[in-house]
Amino acid sequence: FYCNMASNDYLGLSGDVGLQREFWEGVDASRFVMSNPSSRLIAGNSAHYDRLEQTLSDVMGRPSLVVGSGYLANCGALPALTGRGDLILADKYVHASVIDGLRLGEAEWTRFNHNDMTHLERLLRKAAGYRRVWVATESIFSMDGDVAPLRELATLKRRYGFRIYLDEAHAFGLRGEGGRGYACGCGVLDDVDVVVATLGKACASAGAFVACDATLRETLINRMRTLIFSTALPPISLMWSDFVVRRLADMDARREHLERLVRTLSDAPEATHIVPIMAGENAHAIEMAEAFRMAGFWVNAIRHPTVPRGKARVRVSLNAGLRLEDVENFRQVWNAIG
Repeated sequence: FYCNMASNDYLGLSGDVGLQREFWEGVDASRFVMSNPSSRLIAGNSAHYDRLEQTLSDVMGRPSLVVGSGYLANCGALPALTGRGDLILADKYVHASVIDGLRLGEAEWTRFNHNDMTHLERLLRKAAGYRRVWVATESIFSMDGDVAPLRELATLKRRYGFRIYLDEAHAFGLRGEGGRGYACGCGVLDDVDVVVATLGKACASAGAFVACDATLRETLINRMRTLIFSTALPPISLMWSDFVVRRLADMDARREHLERLVRTLSDAPEATHIVPIMAGENAHAIEMAEAFRMAGFWVNAIRHPTVPRGKARVRVSLNAGLRLEDVENFRQVWNAIG
């Protein structure tokens, strides 16, 4: 057995037997809830979708649309919301799903240096003449665990009038009031036009959602190919997601425990639950990961081409199901490995 330091189950819900028992006690076992073999727009929509989307809308303060996964959300939303005459400026370190969404669309796009608002502003100054300009970024970046300067980004938006597309996959459920996300925690949620977040990480479920205004949501329903041409999620997943999202506001103790674990590994002001242990070359990252596994900790080597050449690392992903002594022991092993 290993101590799992690689899971995206950030709130530790997959191991909470009591929470799962409470959920199953409310499920009507006489109804078939394990499958939904149709696209939402044909015969796959249901009251379970409506209930979850209303719950998410209440949490996010804007209409929400549930899709099959975070990858499908990012691949589908950007091409649906943009077109010829538009420009998308994306952070250099955005997730692969965002990059694939850029490639699938008809808008022009380029990337600015990671978290570099000076570089972004230079590109914005050259963006006159486009129909619309979008800026796409993550809130907490999946490989480096650092955070976007969202307050600075909001200030630039007020100056240049672009739209913000924000991937909150690694922050929803963890940051902000009641787990609403990092933009909420920074006080700039109202400045973000489109929020994408997954239900498969902190919520320990499946699927994802896009939160935006009603007009953009209607555009997605009619133009988002990854929604239109995908099989709907099974009711059991929708029910579990709704069950968890309704309880996020009451999970401060889990978030506080996770923060204590983060501080055990890092004292950086903006440290998050994603901790990269830099190795440099691919071979060294593999050796480090094997050394951690030999010590009883399951971690993985993240190598080029997933990350830039020379920036291979072991990616540590903390979750609230870990004990403080687990993380303290991991730090001791880390110090020994060097």
